[in-house]
Amino acid sequence: MTITIPSSPASSTGGAPPPQPGTCLPLRAGLGLKPQHFTEILETFPDLGFFEIHAENYLVAGGPFHHYLGRIRERYPLSIHGVGLSIGADGPLDPAHLDRLATLLDRYEPAAFSEHLAWSTHGGAFFNDLLPLPYNLATLNRVCHHIDQTQDHLRRRMLLENPATYVEFATSTLDEATFIREIIQRTGCGLLLDVNNAYVSGVNHQRDPYAYLAALPLDAVGEIHLAGFAEDQDAAGAPLLIDTHGAPIAEAVWELYAFALERLGPTPTLIERDNHIPSLTVLIAEAQCAERWIEEAPRHRTETLA
Repeated sequence: MTITIPSSPASSTGGAPPPQPGTCLPLRAGLGLKPQHFTEILETFPDLGFFEIHAENYLVAGGPFHHYLGRIRERYPLSIHGVGLSIGADGPLDPAHLDRLATLLDRYEPAAFSEHLAWSTHGGAFFNDLLPLPYNLATLNRVCHHIDQTQDHLRRRMLLENPATYVEFATSTLDEATFIREIIQRTGCGLLLDVNNAYVSGVNHQRDPYAYLAALPLDAVGEIHLAGFAEDQDAAGAPLLIDTHGAPIAEAVWELYAFALERLGPTPTLIERDNHIPSLTVLIAEAQCAERWIEEAPRHRTETLA
């Protein structure tokens, strides 16, 4: 079904991103910051481009996590990745959560802030998952409103991450790439390109991940994520991939990443590992692999991304 997308109502940002303070991520590879690696990082200061944290682990005012993060932030650029804002929820955003995020961002002045195209709250209940959305005009308008609200409140441009999905909705009237492109055009937000998610969803929905990636608004990409997945089967016996962040990056994902860099040029890239976390040395080796791809990428981007 083909539909015409009407112009969105004027937002408080006028369709343009709000002012973006701070620096930008270097065109290098970084790692997700894990507590079991705090001490080793501060003892060795590994040659990495940046670290990324999940915002919700740092929303309290004090504690040991802030002690270590403050010291690491003195030496490395920081990306802050939200997992609990529920951008796609059918209800309003939580103003207290937005306030806590604003305090965190003001405290650490990260080079990038990102969130997921997903929902995790409904009717006052919180679900410990990133749940998918139907891609239609009603959802599009709601997500754009929430992103406008977030960018206004945080006084910075955010990056929106493409999801890994396992079901598709009969009520969808837009494909995912078109949906994301329209969000970015309306709100001025950027794109966090999760290459693993693109591959996982491609296999799960039997679509070409290369064609999907090429259809995204790649000029809006401010950061890339790479991760590992788990293999399973659905009820019909077809392959089903799960975005677990619990395994090394698969060769097929590295190949899709190379395809992305051919079109993007050098782009800040995060290695994600949230389960079955190995030694820091193992993760640094994956980051070094990404750095080799970044160094070989066509140089048609500037040395930093706005």
